[in-house]
Amino acid sequence: MDSVNQLGRFLRARRAAVSPREAGLPDDAPRRTPGLKQEEVARLAGLSEGYYARLEQDREKYPSDQVLQALAHALRLNPDAARYMRGLVRDQGRPASPDAEVSPHVIRLIEAWDATPALVLGSCLDVLAGNALGRALYAPVLPYGNLVRFTFLDQAAARVFYRDWQLIAEAGVAWLRATAGPPAGRPRLAELVEELSTDAEFRRLWSRFDVRDKASDVKRLCHPLVGDLTLNYQILDVDGAAGQHLFIYQAEPGSPSERALLRLRESAAAQ
Repeated sequence: MDSVNQLGRFLRARRAAVSPREAGLPDDAPRRTPGLKQEEVARLAGLSEGYYARLEQDREKYPSDQVLQALAHALRLNPDAARYMRGLVRDQGRPASPDAEVSPHVIRLIEAWDATPALVLGSCLDVLAGNALGRALYAPVLPYGNLVRFTFLDQAAARVFYRDWQLIAEAGVAWLRATAGPPAGRPRLAELVEELSTDAEFRRLWSRFDVRDKASDVKRLCHPLVGDLTLNYQILDVDGAAGQHLFIYQAEPGSPSERALLRLRESAAAQ
């Protein structure tokens, strides 16, 4: 579904997401479709209408860096989305490196954190490794092997586990775009997208081309053993392992969530 004319799909999706008001244009007449028109994007980016149309039609494949910068400004792209757009042009046909096995040094490191849940995720949000508390925390997800697969393909369980399911779903798809890159030349991503596209909500979110990376956030869970948890998490890139990310979860000291994590640790240790 995503192998043809990635740049054109991206440009159409992103101009549909920008209102005339956001772009500083008059918004005094009803429109048949949401967002900006082709000619409006061209004008905002300082391009000819014909040239911009060729970009969307995949008849102009190698726009310059100056053109891409102008389009990023016209479409109000965040830095992650602008970087993604550049990758659509510059990385055409370049195969992605597969996620390597997790280094034994990393595994020893996270296993030493007996009170801190930690997971190592691949570029497509596959669960590559985790310490005991991380595996216990994500016990409902582990049979699926992938965070996004669980989110969309077992929604009955996911909507219970993730107390903010819609936010998690939107963020997961946008993060998948940001970290995994364009599907072309990335068999793992293409395979995952095809599998998840059986779900209508995933198809809708994927077609929006939202792109957002993260370094930290808050996650609200409802764990089947210990109940509600509100956890802060940090995301760190694993040095020397392209595509691997270390997720580290923490509860506020003295909070009910910290006490719930302690109960979960005791339960995991008893098994």
